Amino acid sequence: SLHHLPCFSSSAPHTYSDSFQWLEVDLGGRTKITAVATQGRYGSSDWLTAYLLMFSDTGHNWKQYRQEDSIGAFPGNSNADSVVQHTLQQPVVARYLRLIPLDWNPNGRIGLRLETYGCPYISDVMSFDGDSSLVYRLSPRPRQMARETISLKFKTLRNSGILLHAEGQSEHSLTLELVKGKLLLTTSPESQRLVSLGSLLDDQHWHHVAVERHSSHLNLTVDRSTQWVQLPAKLTHWDLQQVCVVGAGRGHSSQRPVVSNRNFHGCLENLLYNGLTLIDLAKQKDQRVTVGSVTFSCAEPVSIAMTFTSPKSFLWLPGATEPSSAGVSVGLQFRTWNKAGLLLTFEMAAVNKRANIKVMIVQHLCVCVCVCPGSALNDGQWHSVELYSRRGRLTISVDGDEGATAHANSGQECSNPFNVFQGCMRLLTLDNQPVDLIMVQQRLLGNYSDLQIDMCGIIDRCSPSRCEHGSSCSQSWSTFHCNCSSSGYSGATCHSSIYEQSCEAYRHKGNTSGYYYIDVDGSGPIRPQMIYCNMTGIRSSQGKNQHSVHFEYTSEEEQLVGIISQSEHCEQELVYHCRRSRLLNTPEGSPLSWWVGGPGAGRVQTYWGGAPPGSQQCACGLQENCIDPKHYCNCDADHTEWANDSGLLTHKETLPVRSVVLGDVQRPGSEGAYRVGPLRCYGDKNFWNAAFFDKETSYLHFPTFHGELSADISFLFKTTSSSGVFLENLGIKDFIRIELSSSTEVLFSFDVGNGPLEVRVEASIPLNDNRWHRVHAERNVKEASLRLDDLPAATQEAPADGHIHLQLNSQLFIGTASRQKGFRGCIRSLQLNGLTLDLEERAKITPGVRPGCPGHCSSYGSLCQNHGRCVERPKGFSCDCSLSAYTGAFCNREVSGSFKSGTSVSYTFKEPYELNRNSSTLPSSIYSDMTLRAENISLSFRTSQSPALLLYISSYYREYLAVLVNRHGENKLEVRYKLDSSREAEVLRSRVRSLANGQLHTVTISRLADTISAVSGSLQTAPFGYGIETMVSDFSLPLLSCSLCLDSGDLDPELARPASLGFTGCLSSVHFNSVSPLKAALLHPDSSPVIITGPLAQSSCGSSTSANPYAAETTHHLSDQSGSVGTGQPLVNAIRSDSALIGGVIAVVIFVTVSALAIMARFLYRRKGTFQSQEVKGVKREDSPELPFNSQANSQNGPSESQKEYFI
Repeated sequence: SLHHLPCFSSSAPHTYSDSFQWLEVDLGGRTKITAVATQGRYGSSDWLTAYLLMFSDTGHNWKQYRQEDSIGAFPGNSNADSVVQHTLQQPVVARYLRLIPLDWNPNGRIGLRLETYGCPYISDVMSFDGDSSLVYRLSPRPRQMARETISLKFKTLRNSGILLHAEGQSEHSLTLELVKGKLLLTTSPESQRLVSLGSLLDDQHWHHVAVERHSSHLNLTVDRSTQWVQLPAKLTHWDLQQVCVVGAGRGHSSQRPVVSNRNFHGCLENLLYNGLTLIDLAKQKDQRVTVGSVTFSCAEPVSIAMTFTSPKSFLWLPGATEPSSAGVSVGLQFRTWNKAGLLLTFEMAAVNKRANIKVMIVQHLCVCVCVCPGSALNDGQWHSVELYSRRGRLTISVDGDEGATAHANSGQECSNPFNVFQGCMRLLTLDNQPVDLIMVQQRLLGNYSDLQIDMCGIIDRCSPSRCEHGSSCSQSWSTFHCNCSSSGYSGATCHSSIYEQSCEAYRHKGNTSGYYYIDVDGSGPIRPQMIYCNMTGIRSSQGKNQHSVHFEYTSEEEQLVGIISQSEHCEQELVYHCRRSRLLNTPEGSPLSWWVGGPGAGRVQTYWGGAPPGSQQCACGLQENCIDPKHYCNCDADHTEWANDSGLLTHKETLPVRSVVLGDVQRPGSEGAYRVGPLRCYGDKNFWNAAFFDKETSYLHFPTFHGELSADISFLFKTTSSSGVFLENLGIKDFIRIELSSSTEVLFSFDVGNGPLEVRVEASIPLNDNRWHRVHAERNVKEASLRLDDLPAATQEAPADGHIHLQLNSQLFIGTASRQKGFRGCIRSLQLNGLTLDLEERAKITPGVRPGCPGHCSSYGSLCQNHGRCVERPKGFSCDCSLSAYTGAFCNREVSGSFKSGTSVSYTFKEPYELNRNSSTLPSSIYSDMTLRAENISLSFRTSQSPALLLYISSYYREYLAVLVNRHGENKLEVRYKLDSSREAEVLRSRVRSLANGQLHTVTISRLADTISAVSGSLQTAPFGYGIETMVSDFSLPLLSCSLCLDSGDLDPELARPASLGFTGCLSSVHFNSVSPLKAALLHPDSSPVIITGPLAQSSCGSSTSANPYAAETTHHLSDQSGSVGTGQPLVNAIRSDSALIGGVIAVVIFVTVSALAIMARFLYRRKGTFQSQEVKGVKREDSPELPFNSQANSQNGPSESQKEYFI
């Protein structure tokens, strides 16, 4: 029952007010305190606005009351009359209560009336001195119970000791032991640690412990923290058979508790086993309980500690007035989390001079003369330090380990870069005399500032750890740090995964096929797994066949279920080869065979691959083409010849296949063989899940978002509006909101009880450009961060000792239902703590919101490289590579061919008009329409041959363009352009030498009217080649004699020699205007107008993803017969008026030549019947099958979309 405890007041305030005053209440006995209420002093301006509460059992060793969020301060009054009551979230059991003012009315002084609420607390207590024990024997043994519970409270000043030891019927036992202030649960005889919980439990305050055992697991509770522990298999059926020893250990060969230094020193109360009060049984001398050297009271030693809370904390004590011949000695104990700090300074005599000695802890305990006897002193444990000096000689020991001695030199200065100590001290002695810290507190001895005396206020910020996903936690006095290095996650608390959620996302970044870690639920609990991602097709890693009908998979169960659930489509092949071995028999009868599939243990399935679930059919039954029409599987015909039933299982609810049962394999003559293929999953149904909000008042609503301690939210958006709320979730006072605050700024704001906190990121470009932008917001107990696209993340630290729980109770709104301005535009791939919200399904039933969001090419079209064309899809986009010399999902994979000296490829273009052999009959209008003003050519090559003709383009009248590596000893690239048969060929040579060096080189040639520009470069890993825009009639790569090409004897002398040698090497990504002849020859030789002579095989000249930064550009002006060669921009201004006329004449001549050659080529082409007459558009067939996926974007800045597959 609740009682009003006596009211106390401070009616006569001090003439001055400061934070060193307090009001202390003695309740006369231990009391369970549930609430406190304060009021100002009657008829005055005196009241508190904030205060702390302390409690104690003895009037010493005070402990500060903290709420669940580690908030210590209580808000007080706003006037002298109103009563402000606070119900304690966790009741406190104490005899003494102390209220410490933090702040008060600035126009008054400290004054208050205090009332407490609670009831008397009664308990059974006993003390243990290291030789004490309590043994409880179960005789007779009760029946087996499904649940057993042991609970107790303890307090101690020792950081180690056995609390509980329980033995079973075998040699196995459980031990609950205090080790360095933490509780460890271990099993014997292996001493296997099951769990560790709690911290700083040696503070001489009561701590609650409960061990609750179920059949296969147990729950260990220490104060407010509970941890679930899976018991080892050997202990699954373990039960308490003989004894339960409290306060000491016990050997199996011994009938009595073992006395050792591991035994417990301290007090226990309310020791319960399955509801039995064991201390009460001991008092009654029950025969089941044996006690030794215990007392039924709690003898508490008095230990006065002090806490250095801030950098301003210090304690000054007077030293000896006269130096003693015996020297000076100082002793103390300290505990801290900081790696460094000044412990003390004192003066010592040294040969009539005085030197300052400073003792510091900097990773090790050190003095200025670098004596470092201690280590690992910032572990939060109590450590002792003793210093003794005599006649200038200093001796120091740490934790009883005496270190080296050193002489103090006069004039030597000790430097301390940290200057401060934050932590606790106790047992301070000067010259072997204890220092009375209570006198210090009463200002009767020494002086101090910012000290908390008679308490140790150390807090373990790593217990419980806020570091997620198994990362390690370290701390200082005021904060903690998470080491994410080996966890696979990042952020202040290791919350966000560093891995992508699908192969699609890796493909977006331009990664090639290989093994990658995939984290299917992002920041969720499922661990990352390594799988194979095929960036160009579907492939999986095999499941492990145990050579039985049961199958194991390399992925863990939760990973497997997560992959299947997230994928758009999964499939697994199921095949049975049979001879006189029936499979399913008939749908009307019981199946002879079946398989088990689905999540968990799976469910029995009675259909075979290629048929729908529940049909009890095979694929042939569904297609009505079984061997025997009376049956629905080929094997059910029961023929003596071999047959098979095979097909794909595609229903995700029944995957993966976990076991196969074959029932008709025992008959004489029956034979059968089964095969279960690998599980293949591809697509990501979450990545393109989008909704379009067509009004600012439109919104979607979902259940309340639960992210109390850590939350991450990510999505993509595109809009034309300058502002709007993306999402918000409200609580009574708390809230979380992400919004577009302006056309260039995204704002993340929230409140967890400390007041609104905002994080902003501003972009340098408008965000309302109707292109996709990615937002990722994260909030944890340490900080909040916001990332926009690839801009640096903005962060905001959380208050060190503020509220940490985000408490929301309204629905989660996408858009807004409040008075805020809503969002108009598209939101896609919205994830909260790794879980994707299904925007499309909710949008289908919500007015003002439409499922899906088209227009992806506006954001991702540039990802289609090398003249690839972006094609819109219902979900995502794809790249059409039919007009590119490259292939692959984004037209970025080179097409390369290996040539030998007898290899050539000729490509014939279809003429634009059906022309007669006599081209003079053509109307002049055709000439003007088809005037050739420009062409663009690119290729990459690798060769060691010189000279070498790389490419030759010719017309009927011997106008040509040739690209070759010359033989003048320099091995330069040479481009020969002859557009007028009456003039000599124009020659353009590169400045780059030694191109026949076996390395990869790239050439790009462009002609606009009479200006030619050529770029050549040397790359060992990444060639560069871009597109082209012209039509000519005949295009040959490395030229040899053939019916469609000029004989080498008809070539210019400079070309005849390299033409006769042929070409040996590798050519890659050959492109002429909109045609890719090498790609057509390698990938579609039967459907393209190509003629291949000699051996031609695909090869890899080198990667083709970036340009050579050291490429050399050469520009040449055709009208300048002097052949001046220079670098830089094309010399367009040098074209004179007669140059334009020459260009026009050349264009007409080229067109006539093209027309005549086209007629001849068409005639020869039809006669030989070598290939079909068709446009080069036939090449498109090669690219289409490469892009069967629904591409997705992970970031508009990433290299691009990928077919998403998971491979098990």
